[in-house]
Amino acid sequence: MAENPVRLSEAGIEAALRELPGWRRVGEEITRSYRIRYHGGVAMIVHVADVERLVGHHADIDLRWGTIRFGITTHDAGHRLTAADFDLARRIDAIAAAHEAEPLSSSDI
Repeated sequence: MAENPVRLSEAGIEAALRELPGWRRVGEEITRSYRIRYHGGVAMIVHVADVERLVGHHADIDLRWGTIRFGITTHDAGHRLTAADFDLARRIDAIAAAHEAEPLSSSDI
């Protein structure tokens, strides 16, 4: 990740969210949850962590019995949203699909 991450404008955040169906903004974080068996969630976390290490950006991860939630913000940008957050979200979606995790809608959470 860049040393001085650039915060996205409100218009930039809205545009990026339109390109990531299922992700929603909660304050200065984007979040998404999936239904997955607990041990499958553990495997998914390991996969996500490997990718996070490579790209130098990390999500907050909450694993519960039957669900996993990702929350992403850029700590180095004052806990604001940057392009790196949306890049990681796209990567997490691909990993979730590979692990057959079922995306949850806001009403399912």
